[in-house]
Amino acid sequence: MVKLSPSLMCMDLGKFNEQIAYLNTVMDYYHIDIMDGHYVNNMTLSPWFIEQLQAHTDVPLDAHLMVTNPVEYVEPLLDLGVEVISIHAEHLNGHAFRVSQTIKAQGKKMGVVINPETPMELILDYLHLIDIVTVMTVDPGFAGQKFIVESLNKVRWLKDYRETNELGFLIQIDGSCNEKTYSRMLEAGADILIIGSSGLFSLDEDIAKSVALLNEHLTQAMQ
Repeated sequence: MVKLSPSLMCMDLGKFNEQIAYLNTVMDYYHIDIMDGHYVNNMTLSPWFIEQLQAHTDVPLDAHLMVTNPVEYVEPLLDLGVEVISIHAEHLNGHAFRVSQTIKAQGKKMGVVINPETPMELILDYLHLIDIVTVMTVDPGFAGQKFIVESLNKVRWLKDYRETNELGFLIQIDGSCNEKTYSRMLEAGADILIIGSSGLFSLDEDIAKSVALLNEHLTQAMQ
């Protein structure tokens, strides 16, 4: 069964307690987008948000670093108990082996993020160190963008490469995960779907009803 990771930048912070309390019972990860306004032209969540969130959940947190100097965030995020630290390939290159040692020493997971235009060859030298590969099916930085179907070729490539080389990383998709795209994402080989506005938070004002609709959409996609 595919795992689910709500993107908390899309939630209604005015209903934080209500939504988190329910999502804690049904979700596999929480996806935390950290943007500094430089790597992408947007600013969202922060390590401070993670510190506050930790008091309300035991769900593993995946910190997606869209910042200019992501390596500087690694140790502070580990100190906060983040389970997965996901860095874009363009910024992880040159640091991957050292960052992997730092993360794995704390018993946590390293992730790499692939933009729609990122060549897969960029991550080959350290793919065996990776726990989760996130494939962006939109350009990074903003919610609600148009689905880039060509990115699914990267998902298929990763699935084949994993099987051929007997690796254990999970494949995660970030961007436009909703009822219109689920079937293609699952067919391509997604293990984790990051769900935001269109896949979860805009389906209904009641979070339980939103999750019920999400599960209905996924069930239909798997038939």
